[in-house]
Amino acid sequence: MSDSPVVVVGAGPVGLAAAAEAVDRGLPVLVLEQGANAGAAVAEWGHVRLFSRWGELVAPAARRLLERQGWRQPDPDVYPTGHEWAERYLRPLAAALGEIVRFGTEVVGVTRRGRDRAVDAGRDSEPLVVHVRTAQGESRLTARALIDASGTWGSPNPLGGDGLPAVGETAAHDRITYRVPDLTDAAMAARYAGRHVVVAGSGHSALTALVTLAEQAERDPSTRITWLLRRDAVGAAFGGGEADQLPARGALGMRAQRAVEAGSIEVVRGFRTEAVERDPEGRLSLRASTGRVLEAVDEVVAVTGFRPELSWLSELRLALDTTLQAPVALAPLVDPNVHSCGTVYPHGAAELAHPEPGVFLTGMKSYGRAPTFLAMTGYEQVRSVVAALAGDRDSAERVELVLPETGVCGGAGLAAEPAAADDEGCCGSPAGSHAVSLSAPAAR
Repeated sequence: MSDSPVVVVGAGPVGLAAAAEAVDRGLPVLVLEQGANAGAAVAEWGHVRLFSRWGELVAPAARRLLERQGWRQPDPDVYPTGHEWAERYLRPLAAALGEIVRFGTEVVGVTRRGRDRAVDAGRDSEPLVVHVRTAQGESRLTARALIDASGTWGSPNPLGGDGLPAVGETAAHDRITYRVPDLTDAAMAARYAGRHVVVAGSGHSALTALVTLAEQAERDPSTRITWLLRRDAVGAAFGGGEADQLPARGALGMRAQRAVEAGSIEVVRGFRTEAVERDPEGRLSLRASTGRVLEAVDEVVAVTGFRPELSWLSELRLALDTTLQAPVALAPLVDPNVHSCGTVYPHGAAELAHPEPGVFLTGMKSYGRAPTFLAMTGYEQVRSVVAALAGDRDSAERVELVLPETGVCGGAGLAAEPAAADDEGCCGSPAGSHAVSLSAPAAR
């Protein structure tokens, strides 16, 4: 397998960081990206500003590679938008990596050469085979290892309160979006202006949508906003406020809280959507499992989290937690049912490994359905993983990380429910050597 490359799936922040680490160590590497550009998923929420400053959004190995080619990092104290992150960092990084990054390449499956998952023999000696699809057709690539950094952006959770689409949800797709709307776009703003908009979710994406729509309501007071919560109380949904070590994240929660207290946003608690129906005027009615009905809804913004897409990994032997679908060694550290400040310990190749040799789920996908992922966590993950693949055991095991605190501690519990898994927010401050910062979007 020594002649085969390390295959990285996804040309987002973590995937490109993995490639930069491999180049730094002289390992052959190939990045496969379904989109047409680096950071394709980031660009889809490009109108949103990040919680992190530029100084916390550039991977160390990537910085070294870019600076050798004359790249200059933007002001480290400025908060970029998703578009700026993609245009000024991710795309130049992909260009610096050159031909090892292949766009328009969809990975449709991975297996062990000549063996399905039921065969024991040869799993540690035969290479992986990556099945890909491009505009030219299907092909196969051999790989010494697989780093899956494909993220979860393409798999949003449904509006339905039981993890599956509510009855009628799919049929109402023209009135439901699973992303934070870009109200800087005139056509998009017109879609929501003067309408009754329901925002479902309790994480940072929901807060971002609420703040954005509240600003729309200031411009057009006929706009009505309802915040739908599955939990019975708002609880810690507003975050840590001034106690948050990421000021932009704390400010977002405080802005949303002020909008609720001012009466700009109506809060409906304990509502688990069971059915979506159209009334005679074509508007939506949402029915909860309790029988409660929310009527005359024009638009729904369902930002209830994301989940990993695992179907193309079905022939590999993965050890995934039954609750979160995260690696079993990592899941207890990030489980939002029990998670509290200080419980996300440093982790790397050891926690991300699977029974299938040479296979690692990294980045947002490594956290499964948990909401607690940080960009710099991903950078440290792939640094450790690539070190392990290069045979540098000491470096692979030397994983140090300090996470900024939210100011809100304690597990959510089953009754309150964890925050939605669309958010890369986390608390925790275990001992370590360097702080990292959030890469999730926040309101402008």
